[in-house]
Amino acid sequence: MTKATARHILVESEEICNELKREIEQGADFAAVAKEHSSCPSSAQGGDLGEFGPGMMVPEFDKVVFSAPVGTVQGPVKTQFGYHLLEVTSRS
Repeated sequence: MTKATARHILVESEEICNELKREIEQGADFAAVAKEHSSCPSSAQGGDLGEFGPGMMVPEFDKVVFSAPVGTVQGPVKTQFGYHLLEVTSRS
């Protein structure tokens, strides 16, 4: 079974999500931005979600995590929880 590791940033609006994505693309550290802005408990670990397989996260996450290139920031991704920036850190 395919497994992936990823990290994310959860915010309440698409606008904030886009602003943070721009900051990261301009060189801001993903983990630092997650610690400062993400409303998910994973923010304490820089947004790290650990390792998981298909079906363990919401479908919107799975679609991105199991298809996006490793190491690129994806999003905004809208889920029932809000808006996310996602970065796949590994996939095997």
